[in-house]
Amino acid sequence: MIRVLIAEDMHMIRSALVALLSLEDDMEVVAEIERGDEVLATALRVRPDVAVLDIDMPGLDGLSAAEQLSARLPSCRTLVLTGLSQPGNLLRALKVHAKGFIVKDAPAQTLTDGIRRIARGERVIDPELVAAALETGSSPLTARETEVLRAAATGVRIAQIATQLSLSQATVRNYLSNAISKVGGRNRIDAIRISRDAGWL
Repeated sequence: MIRVLIAEDMHMIRSALVALLSLEDDMEVVAEIERGDEVLATALRVRPDVAVLDIDMPGLDGLSAAEQLSARLPSCRTLVLTGLSQPGNLLRALKVHAKGFIVKDAPAQTLTDGIRRIARGERVIDPELVAAALETGSSPLTARETEVLRAAATGVRIAQIATQLSLSQATVRNYLSNAISKVGGRNRIDAIRISRDAGWL
C-alpha cells in the first residue's frame, strides 16, 4: 500500500482527492490537513510514502512544506499540486526536491499514476510546464529583492516595509527599483504582476 498524506486548504477539493484515492486498491490516505504549517509534524507522525501538497495554503506554502519534508523526512516524496501553471513555481519545486508537479485541472488518472510513479522513485512533471519554465528561466531577483517586493505586494507603505524588514526607507526604495528594473516592469504594481505570473513571488 502507498501511504498518502494530502494537504489542501479547500475542503471540497481535499474531500474529492481523498474520495478519489480511496478508490485505488494500492493507496491509503493516512492524513488530510488544510494548513501548510501542519505538514511536517503530521508527516513525522504518520510516515507517508507520498505527500500531495497544494502550492497555496495558509501558514506555509506547499513548496516550503516540501523543503521541510525533504530535510526532515527524505523517505516521504512530494507531489505538488497547483492551480496555476507558473513556470517559476516549477523551478522552485525542483530546487526543494519535489518529485512531482501537476496542475489541478489534469485528469484524475494523471494524479493516481503520478503518485504510483513517485512512490517508485520516478519524477512526474508535465512536459509543457518544463518547456515554459526553461523559456521563463529562474528569478532574476535576489532573495532580499524578492522579500521587499513580496512585502510591497501586500499594499503596505515603504515606511512599513522598512520597519518589517529592519531596513532604511532608502534601502527599501533601492531594492524596489532594482526589482522593477530586473523584471522589466513599468512600476511597482507591474513588477509584482510580472513576478507573480512567472511564479517568482
